Amino acid sequence: MKTMFLKLAIGLGIMVLAAQQVSAQNCAPRADVIKRSAQTYGETRRGIGIARQSAVMEVFASDQTGSWTIVVTLPEGVTCLIPSGQSFEALAEALPPNT
Repeated sequence: MKTMFLKLAIGLGIMVLAAQQVSAQNCAPRADVIKRSAQTYGETRRGIGIARQSAVMEVFASDQTGSWTIVVTLPEGVTCLIPSGQSFEALAEALPPNT
């Protein structure tokens, strides 16, 4: 599970820069974004990490619907939706052996 979130955090580092360019319709105060995710999709927070420029990346998902959403909260306090999708599965993969 940690490996998956680490990969997401690294990959999202690039997206954080793009998030700063996202239009206002994809960004809102964090409380509003979290409330909508819970009420509309039944999603709860499944992971969190620090991305580039001190942005906070969070993964939300629902076991019932399989929906997932990744949000990034910028240091200024605005939260932006990055990607979202379906078929979420929590994984706990072991690291590959050192060779």
